[in-house]
Amino acid sequence: MAQQDLRVVVLGAGMAGILAGIKLLERGYRDITLYEKADRVGGTWRENTYPGLTCDVPSHHYTYSFERNPDWTRHLPPGAEIQSYFERTTEKYGLYDVIRFNEEATSARFENGRWHLGLRSGRQDVADVLIAATGVLHKPRFPDIKGADTFTGHLFHSARWDHSVDLDGKRIGVIGNGSTGVQIISALAGRAAKIEHYQRTAQWIMPVENGYFSDEERAAFRDPAVLEQAMQTETYMAGVERYTEAVTDMESEGAREMAAICLANLENNVQDPALREKLRPDHAPLCKRLIFSPDYYQAIQHPNAALVTEGIECIEPSGIRTRDGELHELDIIVFATGFHPDCFMRPMTITGRNGADLEDLWHEKPLAYLAISMPDFPNLFMLNGPSGPVGNFSLIDIAENQWGYIEQLMDRIRSGECQEIAPTRDALAAYEASRVEAAKQTVWFRGGCNSWYLDKQGVPASWPWNYSRFVDMMTTPDWRAFGLATPFAPKEGAAVAN
Repeated sequence: MAQQDLRVVVLGAGMAGILAGIKLLERGYRDITLYEKADRVGGTWRENTYPGLTCDVPSHHYTYSFERNPDWTRHLPPGAEIQSYFERTTEKYGLYDVIRFNEEATSARFENGRWHLGLRSGRQDVADVLIAATGVLHKPRFPDIKGADTFTGHLFHSARWDHSVDLDGKRIGVIGNGSTGVQIISALAGRAAKIEHYQRTAQWIMPVENGYFSDEERAAFRDPAVLEQAMQTETYMAGVERYTEAVTDMESEGAREMAAICLANLENNVQDPALREKLRPDHAPLCKRLIFSPDYYQAIQHPNAALVTEGIECIEPSGIRTRDGELHELDIIVFATGFHPDCFMRPMTITGRNGADLEDLWHEKPLAYLAISMPDFPNLFMLNGPSGPVGNFSLIDIAENQWGYIEQLMDRIRSGECQEIAPTRDALAAYEASRVEAAKQTVWFRGGCNSWYLDKQGVPASWPWNYSRFVDMMTTPDWRAFGLATPFAPKEGAAVAN
């Protein structure tokens, strides 16, 4: 059966969208467009430019498998270098020819076997296959603090950093103590006249080395064999498995080992007993997304730094007033308060087969079979969609595994064997029931904390099994879940999943 020429549209030109574009061109797709709402590629690494921005995945593992980067300067990649890497990769693989910048999709409607898109600019488009590479954490969460609009200094979210503001010698308040807040404190403790870290819940911190690669090392890494040896992939993947073991089994050796390391980091590196107790979490390690930092405990003990654990009453023109009545006078307030984790393609209006509304499917929480596709929304595939692995993993590696799965779904459409492919409702229901049952056994559910991993029902909205299971499940689709015959075999007529 001859291959069909499919029109493919990718939404987003961040890490996952770039991957999709490269792989589509590699497989011979020529009628493709990537729509990007901003004026550059990069996604989260374009949006986030705050001081100290660093990825917590080792540098050489935070690259596409087909485009290793020998030029990282540090063991953990700085944000600006990641952004440059994505820009270089986009150029190298010729993607700029198919990207349309400053084009935000606002609607997608499946009609007569194709996706009809509307864009904010007024442009319209039609696609046979729609790839949503819109990212997980892209809509900043602003805390609802009374009086924020009265502050006479500079106030901004960490993902909207105002680089026109001079930081040296200023009084700075950072609200939020996830990875972003920790990195900002570490970067600015020696620069600010005063920097205060407003902590609602103490976090466990895993110590990590973040040294520099020498010029000699970087030169040697240009030899792929040397770089492969330096990556120690087997050791790294063993660490990933140990991490997932710790998440999924609180009584495991991995969980005990990681807890001991975090505890020793706190006990050995915070000298003042009162401060140490303020920094001591009341929940199990890994219950929240684990923070990796080489120097936060040192930074928060800097003479110009202070940890504030009193709740915030309000923001006033001159600073933050805490609930004990104290006014903390500040020049700059930073909201390091994260993102809305349930947006994905939102706020797009997405209408599937027979008028199915995505908001009806997602009215309680975002759902997707294996984090990739949904019943009644055929030929729509997501990268890093709902319930995918998140946390301290390389999202590049996750997206590459997902793309291998999506390619196999697209092959069935491209071959002409079927015109529409989507999982059955029964497949999604069975997957979600199994996932929820497993999620309730994880440290995210049992560890005694509240985190952005949890949905409105308090269930972790993430992959609850080990990483090797994810890789295995991405290798070959269970075609029965899509109402299709297996193995791949052309048949009369077009198969349509229920």
